[in-house]
Amino acid sequence: MDHLALVMAVIGLIGIGAQWIAWRTGLPAIALMLLAGIVAGPVTGFIDPERDFGHMLEPAVSIAVAIILFEGGLSLNFRELRQSEGAVHRLVLLGVPIGWILGAIACYYVAGLVWPVAILFAGILVVTGPTVILPLLRQTSMAARPRAILKWEAIVNDPIGALCAVLTYEYLRQTQAETSMVQSIALVLVAGVIAGLIGYSVARAIAWALPRGYVPEFLKAPVLLVAVIGTFVLSNAIQQESGLLAVTVMGIALANMQLASVRELLSFKENITVLLVSGVFVVLSASLDVTVLRQFEWRFGLFLLALLFVVRPLTVLLSLAFSRIPWRERLFVAWIAPRGIVAVAISGLFALRLDELGYSDGGILVALSFAVVAATIVAHGFTIGPVARLLGLTSNEPPGILIVGATPWSLSLADHVGRLGIPVLISDRSWQRLADARGRGVPTYHGEILAEATEEDLDFHRFGVLVAVTDNEAYNALVCSEFAPELGRDSVYQLGDAAGDDPRSLPDALRGRALFTSGFGVEDIRARSSWIFVSATIGEGQDFDELRARLPDEAEPLLLLKRGGHIRFFTHASRPVPVAGDTVIAYSPIIDFQQASGWTTDPAPAGRVEAIEPRSELIRVEA
Repeated sequence: MDHLALVMAVIGLIGIGAQWIAWRTGLPAIALMLLAGIVAGPVTGFIDPERDFGHMLEPAVSIAVAIILFEGGLSLNFRELRQSEGAVHRLVLLGVPIGWILGAIACYYVAGLVWPVAILFAGILVVTGPTVILPLLRQTSMAARPRAILKWEAIVNDPIGALCAVLTYEYLRQTQAETSMVQSIALVLVAGVIAGLIGYSVARAIAWALPRGYVPEFLKAPVLLVAVIGTFVLSNAIQQESGLLAVTVMGIALANMQLASVRELLSFKENITVLLVSGVFVVLSASLDVTVLRQFEWRFGLFLLALLFVVRPLTVLLSLAFSRIPWRERLFVAWIAPRGIVAVAISGLFALRLDELGYSDGGILVALSFAVVAATIVAHGFTIGPVARLLGLTSNEPPGILIVGATPWSLSLADHVGRLGIPVLISDRSWQRLADARGRGVPTYHGEILAEATEEDLDFHRFGVLVAVTDNEAYNALVCSEFAPELGRDSVYQLGDAAGDDPRSLPDALRGRALFTSGFGVEDIRARSSWIFVSATIGEGQDFDELRARLPDEAEPLLLLKRGGHIRFFTHASRPVPVAGDTVIAYSPIIDFQQASGWTTDPAPAGRVEAIEPRSELIRVEA
């Protein structure tokens, strides 16, 4: 028991540690977790999942995959599907059968598998794992449409790939029982329809119960988690592996029922998913057997090349032929197709069952599936960023600033940082308040920033920080709270007095970071309407404190632009330390620039003009 507890602690440590290293370095998290699991498992022998977890290993991995797919389904909004211009429909309806056929041909003629095993394994390979795709998309800034296509394809095709394998296995099993092919297919299709109905029915029940108060707030997350596991187990009892389809349908249905309670639970589900992805990937990679790896033949290497450079590209290009998707986006989607947990888990499951049916190639599936996962993770994980940049699907601009609230102060700030080359956009519900910004050529967005439909019009991945500076402190806090999970708590800022001894102040947990070290509020800014923004770049060997001393004592540093484009604000809780090459923007009374040498109010013009308006039905007009 002590060793098992230590093993579980080490799995968590290296899994989350790999995620943290990936965040710090920009390397693919999945590749690091795969490497860590191999070191902890086959190399050192410290973790042996079969020995440590025994019969609990398979059901634990299956339930973890089900929860991951459900959480992925919760992120699939039908409005985002419309952004794909029909590409997801094509990749599901056309891509799955095309990929299945091409994959089976490659498995038979290149990998040398017998036809039954080749067809079953090719069905598994139509998936592109969300456990791999989602972390990669999180680490890469790219255009909205290819991001949506890859995310939807990964989550929707995962259960479909499992059902393809089930369909093949059931046919092989029923063939030995002398059951017709039509009957076998009909049984699997009926089971799939029943699984979808179960998932949708549970989602409807939850959508009915939560808003009516039948579940207390502190039980909502546990009830949802238990409902996912129960749905998965019930559907699997009807038809093995149909549970993945049931929980995916359940997640997608809940995501499109506009439930406030489910939106509030998203952060909890994301945290659970990060833990499960880390743990499961480490466990599965640690379960690799060195003797199985020795079965890897040279022809398997050719099969991997065929999968990467022939099967996937042909599948995507044929599926998206004559579509409205630009060629550069088709090429990008054709290249990015990493496989993940589901491919490995299902391959391991059917390897045992194929051995029971007398197919000797079943044991090879484990080594081959891990080879596919490792090859695609390395090939796609390390190239997704460079390929996206090569095809022009990422922005070369540094992360920008999203300013919520069009005021004279925010307009002056946007104008100044825009001239420094920092992308900036001002959002406001009032068309009139945005008039001055439009006149100066500052990018604007007219609409309610908190509306869900705003996600269709704005690509929030363009922004590294958000600054809420409306005249309403409570609204500023609401905006910061809404975007903190997506941008990070340390990347949302607002005007308004920092929480302190005043009982009327909002607590820090309910608001963004207070701008300025003194925590200037809305009234403080109004009282300093004659102040100006000034900036200075720290030179080699120059001391910032000395540069700061040239400004009036009342002046307040506001923003630090790092040499690499990273943005940090001076707040009531933190003061970033400028180094050579960094640029500081301060808010100051009008100064004598001869005395305040090094500071300027007119940086060199840079940036571009942009105006964004939501669709007409989304515009909210204020009198």
